[in-house]
Amino acid sequence: MLGVTRTNLRAATIWGGGIGVALMLLDWVNTFFYYRGGGAPMEAMETILVGMGFLYLFPVLVLAEELLWRGVLLLGLRDAGLNAHLTVAITTLLYALNHLFVAPVPMFERWLMVGMAVPIGIIGGYLVLRTRNVWAAVWLHGLSLVAMVADIFIIPALARS
Repeated sequence: MLGVTRTNLRAATIWGGGIGVALMLLDWVNTFFYYRGGGAPMEAMETILVGMGFLYLFPVLVLAEELLWRGVLLLGLRDAGLNAHLTVAITTLLYALNHLFVAPVPMFERWLMVGMAVPIGIIGGYLVLRTRNVWAAVWLHGLSLVAMVADIFIIPALARS
């Protein structure tokens, strides 16, 4: 079982969505002050999202990542008898390293992605273990991508006005 189930779907949606909204708002405040303080635009991310047209693939990417990291690996390790905290730590570490070494952007932007990957990995991992439903992590991760899109296209204009 990959955790793609109707079991606890309501709880998974409420917790994943609620915490996702909270992280999204925190990200927006942080990004606002980053740009207000003269932070450089994230041009590489904008190029990937818009210039290369990957923005439309992000929902598929979110689902694929969550099925892999939280569905296959996390639930698989837990079902194999590993301690819940250890499974969250292992999958979060691998998930963060994936964002650090795979993303085709400058190191600064990679580290920003790692900064979001760690809380998503930890919180998403515990939510999936609690609900036995990967949709909690999908909501959490999906809302972080909404935050990232706003970080690139909306927040800079608000911070500079």
